[in-house]
Amino acid sequence: MAQTPSTMLPLGTQAPDFTLPDVVTGQQLSLQEAKSDIATVIVFICNHCPFVLHIQDGLIQAAKDYISKGVSFIAISANDIEQFPEDGPEKMQEFAERKQFPFPYLYDETQGTAKAYKAACTPDFYIFDKNMRCVYRGQFDDARPGNGIPVTGKDLRAALDNLLAGKPVSKHQRASIGCNIKWKPDNAPAYFG
Repeated sequence: MAQTPSTMLPLGTQAPDFTLPDVVTGQQLSLQEAKSDIATVIVFICNHCPFVLHIQDGLIQAAKDYISKGVSFIAISANDIEQFPEDGPEKMQEFAERKQFPFPYLYDETQGTAKAYKAACTPDFYIFDKNMRCVYRGQFDDARPGNGIPVTGKDLRAALDNLLAGKPVSKHQRASIGCNIKWKPDNAPAYFG
């Protein structure tokens, strides 16, 4: 299992716009429709990555806790399904329904959205403020498969708590670590290793 760090999109970056299919509803969903006027969390995940599977229940719980406070969560998968068919839209739908995702799960077939966000790994987390400026990018918490650290979402939760309280989000942020996004042949972006 290759460990790939997130690229750490510059703080203050405006959220790149997108319209992608939601695998559960079958409808196209745009960032403008899915965002919140309070805070928006965008996370790149996939179905099979052990790093995602390790935190998935904690992510779902965090989403439930903060959606009730007006925060939007959006999950996106951008993996090449030719090489990794288990990450295709039908399997994504099964995964989302089985885990009862409280957020949309979008499929980035062209990988253009992942590139726009400079996403590098799964999971890769971003928080945008009410003006859709990046205030956090990095890890969910310190938990990794096999390291014995409990999954709490403390890093993501601390950033959201500060944002909701009108306090500045700490600029001391740690890169997420996960499986690399499975780029299509000859499609890997220049920022990716």
